[in-house]
This record gives sequence, C-alpha cells and structure tokens, in this order.
Amino acid sequence: MTLRDAIEGKEYTIRHIATEDEELNAFLFSLGCYSGETITVVSRMKGGCVVSIKDGRYHIDNPLAEAIEV
Repeated sequence: MTLRDAIEGKEYTIRHIATEDEELNAFLFSLGCYSGETITVVSRMKGGCVVSIKDGRYHIDNPLAEAIEV
C-alpha cells in the first residue's frame, strides 16, 4: 500500500521509497522519511497530504505519496 492510500490518523511504518532521484532521497532522509521510520497522515488535500514524521509536519504531493510504500 502507498501513502496515498493510507488512512488519516493511523500510524504506518515506511517500507520503501520508490524513487531513483538521489537528491530527493537525501532530502527525504533529512526530514526523517526513510525505511523503518513511522509516518502518519494528518490530513488530506486536493494535491496531496500533510504527514507527521517524528516531531515535524510536512506537505507531500500525490506523486511522492504514491512513491512511499507503507
């Protein structure tokens, strides 16, 4: 299942991030978004969703949400 299909308010563990972009992978890692880390969808919007990773909240667009497997 991808993050785009995740239920709001439920905590998930990131299994894999399907992207070949090393710069994007490094950016996500700096946010704490990597395999084995927990992530929660706080709310959904038209173009993406707001997620909680560790102590931060971030907006993730739909294409990136589809690349994050939970």
